[in-house]
Amino acid sequence: MEVAIGLLLARVIIGLGLAAHGAQKLFGWFGGYGLAGTAGFFESLGFKPGTLFAFMAGVGELLGGLLTFAGWLNPIGPALIIAIMIVAIGSVHLAKGYWQANGGYELNLAYIAGALLVAFGGAGRLSVDALAPVPALAHPATGSIVIAIAVVGGLLSLAIRHRPKAAQTQAAAG
Repeated sequence: MEVAIGLLLARVIIGLGLAAHGAQKLFGWFGGYGLAGTAGFFESLGFKPGTLFAFMAGVGELLGGLLTFAGWLNPIGPALIIAIMIVAIGSVHLAKGYWQANGGYELNLAYIAGALLVAFGGAGRLSVDALAPVPALAHPATGSIVIAIAVVGGLLSLAIRHRPKAAQTQAAAG
């Protein structure tokens, strides 16, 4: 039973944290900037059109967080979290180093680690999946495939962005 409680607590913390970030982006809740403000920020990062990328990130965080929180359709929720954290690391946090205090990617990696735990460890006995499993998602290889798709999706999102001019100039000078 301890494992089930541990997985439940991990899902609650990770899931609600990411769902709240999504609500910040989409609705401006919890001190967020809403879709318009987030779209402007995404444009400055080279994600164009900013509104589309901000919407996708907000929905991914909200939906990934809620699915993870509920332990429903695992590993889809954790995969959404992983994809978004890869994009966040590559576009914002990597250049700032590891430590969160400096704007680095420490917290993003913690979210990825937690999402991997749930994706590969399962949602646990205290989850919606335990009550109503989806057989195709319960297959052992499914988690690996879904996570691989998430990693590729996150990396593709980074690859298609238009790097801001300052970043291009710095990269050329380096």
